[in-house]
Amino acid sequence: MMRFLLTVVTAVTLLSGCQTTRKPSYDYAAFRVAAPASILVMPPVNHTPEVMAPYGMMAQIVRPIAEAGYYVFPVAVVNQTFIANGMTVAEDAQAINYQKLHEIFGADAGLYITVRDYGTSYAVLASDTIVSAEARLVDLRTGQLLWQGAASASSGESRGANSNGLLGMLVEAALTQIIETVTDRGFDVAGITAARLLSTKAHNGILPGPRAASNQMPVQGN
Repeated sequence: MMRFLLTVVTAVTLLSGCQTTRKPSYDYAAFRVAAPASILVMPPVNHTPEVMAPYGMMAQIVRPIAEAGYYVFPVAVVNQTFIANGMTVAEDAQAINYQKLHEIFGADAGLYITVRDYGTSYAVLASDTIVSAEARLVDLRTGQLLWQGAASASSGESRGANSNGLLGMLVEAALTQIIETVTDRGFDVAGITAARLLSTKAHNGILPGPRAASNQMPVQGN
């Protein structure tokens, strides 16, 4: 009997622990009130040694935002606009007053990205390309923070276990590092990270925009 009770108590404890590990739901009150329709992607701040990290993330960030139902200002044009006005450093561009950005571009909201990891690392038995990023969505009309989140992806997520022993694992790790570095595997992984970061279906992801498929009214026949 005591063993049975102990088993029940242990099970309840484990279930309680699982419930508390889930992140609390994000407060979307400000997001819903603002209801942005257009998003300006600011030049990403790069906290990695890889100089291509901001460009890789910018190139991959447009699709998930558009698929979420928002108009995205062309990132190449936006980036060149900042450069032409002397803003060659992402930190300087992100420090521009929100009202000024709204005045220049007319965007409802600005997406401020920070790239934390980007590139291939060699760790003896495994060589993976990892891309992680954080983002904040700010209302450019009021300066209100509407949403923030983070996401990460690795090229090793879909890689199967190696059955060739220790030597085979060492060789595979070395080859993977060479291949993923030469082919800029980070660009592809950045696409996965961007999709996760701006997913409308993920827990605490961004809300669907006005152009999202779920928000479109069905066309009535004659």
